[in-house]
Amino acid sequence: MCPMERKYLICIEKAEGSNYSAYVPDLPGCIACGDTLEETKRLIAEAIDLHIRGMTEDGEPVPEPTTESDYVTVHAA
Repeated sequence: MCPMERKYLICIEKAEGSNYSAYVPDLPGCIACGDTLEETKRLIAEAIDLHIRGMTEDGEPVPEPTTESDYVTVHAA
């Protein structure tokens, strides 16, 4: 079976100190942490791959990516 390419939204947050954390809203429990933004992106990509492999091996359906993001401008006091 040929692997299906999917594009999941990742959320990256600056943690206290100098590291970052990332999670995938469409894959609950899929998280990664890194010392740099680049490392965090690499690690979350690896985590997504492992998460999906585990779901597939367990016979669980893999959710399609549905989460979207955007920015809004607000004028705070």
